[in-house]
Amino acid sequence: MKKYWLLIWAVVVATSGCLKGQDDPVFPSPDLTIPEDESITLQSALPFPIGAAVNNNLIRTRAPYRDVVIKELNSLTAENAMKFSQLHPAENTYTWTEADFLVEFARQNNKRVHGHTLIWYKNPPSWALNYQGDAAAWDRLLKNHVQTVVNHFKGKVVSWDVVNEAIAENGTLRDCIWLQKLGPEYISKSFIYAHEADPNALLFYNDYGHEYGPTKRNGILKLVNDLKAQGVPIHGIGLQMHTRYNMSNNNIADAINTAAATGLKVHIAEVEISMNPDNIQDLTYSAGLAAQQKAKYEFLVRTYNAIPKNQQFGITTWNVGDSDSWIRGEYNRPDWPLPFDDNYHRKAAYQGILDGVK
Repeated sequence: MKKYWLLIWAVVVATSGCLKGQDDPVFPSPDLTIPEDESITLQSALPFPIGAAVNNNLIRTRAPYRDVVIKELNSLTAENAMKFSQLHPAENTYTWTEADFLVEFARQNNKRVHGHTLIWYKNPPSWALNYQGDAAAWDRLLKNHVQTVVNHFKGKVVSWDVVNEAIAENGTLRDCIWLQKLGPEYISKSFIYAHEADPNALLFYNDYGHEYGPTKRNGILKLVNDLKAQGVPIHGIGLQMHTRYNMSNNNIADAINTAAATGLKVHIAEVEISMNPDNIQDLTYSAGLAAQQKAKYEFLVRTYNAIPKNQQFGITTWNVGDSDSWIRGEYNRPDWPLPFDDNYHRKAAYQGILDGVK
C-alpha cells in the first residue's frame, strides 16, 4: 500500500507543473499524512524544543487536537489565556482558571510552558485604559500586574514574552497607553519587575515583522541591544514569523541571523506560513502549494538550526491545525498555514520541518 501511494505522489508531482491554466491537483489524503512512520514525531526528531500556541477549549473538546499536542510537541504557549485582559479583568481581580488549566495540562504531559504575554499595547482591559493616576500610580499598576502574574506561575512557567510588539512599522516605539503614561521606560521596567518576581525565568522581547525588511527590524534590534547595554535582564528575542510562502528566503535568513547576532536566545515564536496572501476566495490547496510550503518551512528550520545551539530556544507555531489558525477568520479567506491539516493529519510542511534538521 505504501508503494502504491508513493507512486501516486510521484505522478502528482511530475504532472503538477504541466497543468498550466488548470488548478493544481489536490493531494490524495495519504500524502497529507507523511511521514507514515508514526514513531517519528517533531519532539523526538528535532534538536531544539518545538511547540504551539494552544487553545484550551480545543484541548478539552477536540481529541485529535489534544492527541497531536501531546504526541508531537514539547513546548506550549497560551494562545490567549495569559494575556492581560484574560488574567486581570478588573483592578483588584485576577482570574487564573484558564491559565492554570494549561499549566497543569503541560505538567501532566511533560511540556515546557512559555508565558505570553505580560505587556502588550493591544490588550489592556478597559479598567486599565481608563485608569486615573500620575506616573507613580501607573508605575505601581505596571509593577503589580507583572509581578502578580509572574509570581503566580513561578517555577511553572520557564519563560515570558515580557513586552510584545512595542515597535511600530517605521521602526520607532509604538504609541500606546504604556508609552503615554510611563514613557519609553515602561519596557525596561517591565523586564526588571518580571526578573525581580522570578529570577530564574527567561525573559523575551517579542515582535512581528523581522522578515519584512530592515526598517522595523532595525528598530527591534536597537531596542533589544539598548536594553542589553543598560543591563536590563533580557535573555531572548522572539520572532513571531507570521509569514507567507512567497516571502524571500533572504529576508527570512536576515531576520533569524540578525536576531542571533544580538547574542540573545532566539525563539521563532508564532510561526505559520500562509498560502493565500492575495485573498483568492476560490483558491484550493494543491500539490504545488504544498510543495512550496514544505520548501519554505524547511528553509526556515534549516536556517534556524544553523545558529549557535545555546541560542536555540525553539520554534513555536501559532496553533496546531489549519482549521485552528487565526488567518482564516482574520482575513476571511481559505488558507492552510500550519504543518497539520484540518483533521490534524501531517502535511508536506511537516516533512519540511523534519528535513530542515537533516
